[in-house]
Amino acid sequence: MANIPRFDLVDLRLFVLVVEGSSLTRGAERAFLSVAAASLRIKSLEEGVGAQLLYRNKKGMSPTRAGEVFLQHALRVLGEVEELQKGIQAFSSGVRGHVRLFANATAVCEFLPAVLAKFFVAHSSITVDLQERLSAEIVRSVQDSVADIGVISGRASAEGLETLPYKKDLMVLAVPDQHPLGSMKSLHFADALDYEFVSLSSRTSTYTYLQQEVAQTERAMQQRVEVGSYDAMCRMIEAGVGIGVLPEMVARRHARSMRIKIVALQDEWAMRELKICVRKLDDQPVFAQRLIEFILEND
Repeated sequence: MANIPRFDLVDLRLFVLVVEGSSLTRGAERAFLSVAAASLRIKSLEEGVGAQLLYRNKKGMSPTRAGEVFLQHALRVLGEVEELQKGIQAFSSGVRGHVRLFANATAVCEFLPAVLAKFFVAHSSITVDLQERLSAEIVRSVQDSVADIGVISGRASAEGLETLPYKKDLMVLAVPDQHPLGSMKSLHFADALDYEFVSLSSRTSTYTYLQQEVAQTERAMQQRVEVGSYDAMCRMIEAGVGIGVLPEMVARRHARSMRIKIVALQDEWAMRELKICVRKLDDQPVFAQRLIEFILEND
């Protein structure tokens, strides 16, 4: 009888993370392993199955044909293990547990940090894997059981999922202290397109959301620079690099310490609604339900 390789769940999880991130480094970071340890595990995994599972090139890593087949089965195994864990945890009191929470940029940067800090004080044995994603990707992740809970834009389609209203998120325009628009209390977004913008990275949900609105004006947004955070955006705006659109809560917090002014947007889309989505609320483990309740109660 041929020797059947034994698979370590850590190796399976690492392989999936490497493929998802197209990078050994990103996969190792998410698996809480050193790059050297992750590389050794992947090498041992390939030796165990007797086939190359990953292509390695300058752009990163991608699965070979054998790797694609391995990925399908790895996801299935990990999914079954997770269902096993949930089945056991469903009978517990909810004291311990791990929740994967995917949310858009605004929720991750502004709303959830303070709420989670309070939650962990009351539930020290529950851990949360919080990741920033685009709303459409969050929906797919919840549908595919990659994420347990999602926080998405109210405009995002969440077909097949249960949704709960969460927050209202007002978008405003931030401009340098001496900018020509700084004297205005409000304006339509289209009137700001004559000026150069500072925007978040094109990989963020806020950027995607804003580009959809720009397309409606049949004009182009003059983009001077992309940054990785609202803090960096406000610093660029203060320095006179350009103007930017961001949540009012973020803008007012930074305006207290920076020389920027806030101008209201008269467009209907400036008022965004956020919502929480899950596959089925009643099927969530006790600890996940507690987190959802806590988020809604501490909004």
